[in-house]
Amino acid sequence: MTKDVYWHSNHISRQQRQERNKHKSFVLWFTGLSGSGKSTLANAVEKELFDSGHNVTVLDGDNIRHGLCSDLGFTEADRHENMRRIGEVAKLFVEAGTIVLAAFVSPYRTDREQVRSRLPHGDFYEVYCECDLKICEERDPKGLYKKARAGEIENFTGISAPYEEPIKPDMVVNTNKLSIDEEVEHILSNLQSKRLIK
Repeated sequence: MTKDVYWHSNHISRQQRQERNKHKSFVLWFTGLSGSGKSTLANAVEKELFDSGHNVTVLDGDNIRHGLCSDLGFTEADRHENMRRIGEVAKLFVEAGTIVLAAFVSPYRTDREQVRSRLPHGDFYEVYCECDLKICEERDPKGLYKKARAGEIENFTGISAPYEEPIKPDMVVNTNKLSIDEEVEHILSNLQSKRLIK
């Protein structure tokens, strides 16, 4: 970074924004294999929070790669940079008083921990969408596993690239067994118990 770049503080604090919104701001980071239900769950939780008056937004892996990270591929280095950028965006939303629901495969523990470290203590909650690879392949909503098995996609998580499961996630949702309504209730109950939402 050049020495001529300076940080400018906001005149309106995060605390003031949270007081106006009447809730805390934080990041729920949904991680899991492709097809594990991350985006589906994040969007369902967003609707429930929005309908109950919370200021909330979803950051989705595919959507981010259409714009902010459209210049990145899926090499290990590009995945690290993808996570770094998303972490910075998530931090900006949290500072603006918004609940962020981030839905990304985010296969490497170091990347997820780096995002956590960029946020003040207690602002990052890792949600592991636990789902057997076999089930994810059966779902295969985008046809990606089929292409990966055929060698048409390189560095595909779970097939030709690793996925590092969370060691101590803040929440675990078994998307093999639960219905979407049960998954949402599990998340909301956890947030209420942590006094993060109304």
